[in-house]
Amino acid sequence: MKKNKPHILLTNDDGIRSPGLWAAASELSKIGFVTVVAPREQSTAMGRSLPSTSDGIIRQEQVQVNGQQWSVFAVGGSPAQAVLHGLLEVVPQKPDLIVSGINYGENVGYGITISGTVGATMEAASMGYPALAVSLETDPSMHLSHSEEVDFSTAGYFSAYFAKLMLDKQLFTGVDLLKIEVPRHATPQTGWQVGRLSPSRYYLPVKSKRDSWEQPGPISYSHEDKLHEEPTGTDVDILRKQHQVAVTPIQLDMTARIDLQEFEKHLREHK
Repeated sequence: MKKNKPHILLTNDDGIRSPGLWAAASELSKIGFVTVVAPREQSTAMGRSLPSTSDGIIRQEQVQVNGQQWSVFAVGGSPAQAVLHGLLEVVPQKPDLIVSGINYGENVGYGITISGTVGATMEAASMGYPALAVSLETDPSMHLSHSEEVDFSTAGYFSAYFAKLMLDKQLFTGVDLLKIEVPRHATPQTGWQVGRLSPSRYYLPVKSKRDSWEQPGPISYSHEDKLHEEPTGTDVDILRKQHQVAVTPIQLDMTARIDLQEFEKHLREHK
């Protein structure tokens, strides 16, 4: 008997109209049935937030991609909320995999909890679903755009490549989600390597330039390039120095990997 195609729930943080989302949808549809449930608006840097101010309105829309008509669901909410609405309201049966991306810009180092792309997969993983977050190295000037100048074709290829691996294999014990970073000039022949998170924030906050606090002044960010200080084997090293696809297994349990009894003893000790 022929096995049914796997069902993939696809979301992102750049919004329902992002070319990165549709590059992923096009490639993932080759290996499974894809339901797209994504934020209605640009939702970069929302992390895993569930804002109480989100309206939760779901609008079914029709989108034309590469000559194919897609029926998609635009959610008034964060990426994590899009996942929840997708799982609880849109998708009638449990999907086999949750994919988030493809993001405009790499999500590396200790700043990943800021990422809406990763936040969506963390929410999915917390609900017990295998989840995959995919990002493409991109100039910061493009991060909040839907620029057609960015070529997502290779990142789309790797989205499907790792999605198929995750569908064919059970996640390794202790791994809740996979984070994939694709170099900007990668091809399908580019190698990939598993590595840990970089011990850096990567994107540094920059204070606003204004004459008064009464003026609008959102905090922006800059990318401080210290590749010469980057340890070997991190996601930044693999992506930026080795120019390979960086694969990082992520665990939701953020408890420090220490002897907890020794730590409690340390806290209880009197000077």
